Amino acid sequence: MELVTARIAETRKTMLRKRLKWILKYKLLYILLLPAFVWVFIFDYLPLYGISIAFMDYNVIQGFSGSEWVGLKYFRLLFESEMFRNAFKNTLLISLYKMISGFLCPILLALALNEIQAAWFKKTLQTAVYLPRFVSWVVYGGIITLLLSPETGVINKIIEFFGGKSVYLLVEPAYFRTILVVTDAMKEMGWAAIIYIAAIAGLNPEVYEAATMDGATRFSRIFHITLPGITGSIIVIFILRVGYIMSAGLDQVINLYNPMVFEMGDILDTYIYRIGIEQFNLSLAAAADFIKGVIGLAMVLLANQIAKRINDSGIF
Repeated sequence: MELVTARIAETRKTMLRKRLKWILKYKLLYILLLPAFVWVFIFDYLPLYGISIAFMDYNVIQGFSGSEWVGLKYFRLLFESEMFRNAFKNTLLISLYKMISGFLCPILLALALNEIQAAWFKKTLQTAVYLPRFVSWVVYGGIITLLLSPETGVINKIIEFFGGKSVYLLVEPAYFRTILVVTDAMKEMGWAAIIYIAAIAGLNPEVYEAATMDGATRFSRIFHITLPGITGSIIVIFILRVGYIMSAGLDQVINLYNPMVFEMGDILDTYIYRIGIEQFNLSLAAAADFIKGVIGLAMVLLANQIAKRINDSGIF
């Protein structure tokens, strides 16, 4: 027994020496990483202490130490609130629709761009679909409002041209979620497609040449070479998108919604903004944000485990 213990201790010392040698060998790289670690610690980990606000009757003047601890009081208030339940439902529905469109559209766009033979046209189209990503939702929301205007909007002019009646789409609850999903996909899919385009560019061109010589059609090459070749990237992006299932897009919604579509457009982000910033009920807002974060974490872990079981791929 003593011999085994001595061997274990010696093994640990050997491993420790190897790690120290590794650190000393790459010490300059670790020094370069230090500012990033400090940044993450200060702005990502230290603020986690603020979660405790959700479990206390927080008072800004009294601070964390002086505020009364109330346990799950604000969580009970949330689940008793009809407004919170409506925001929760809207968030799930809008996020689910966005996740489907935001997941499929970039893949289809990357596949389509990869099939374009003319280099100048391909680069021009790539630039055109990337540009909306760099426009803020304040500006982009204004453009959408103008396009959907019942008097001067292009969409309504097209509807009138074909004999239809002008509709103010942004104040119609039945259309609001569709507008959110479509405009989000139009704005983000060009940027999201970059990863898939890069993954496709890394595939072996000789495989395509061999498939072409064997008589494979363009669609056959897409389904049997391109898609299997980027499966790993697709799975990773899907897992990351699942983590945002409770984030339906504060910037977009707050710039597009109005009292007429409040019931269909109010989401958790706008609810937290309204409760926390406008009404200054920090404890209730923190409780809502805590629920949002826990669900997001649970969804990432679940999606990662499913991906590992299906294809032995995951992010951790």
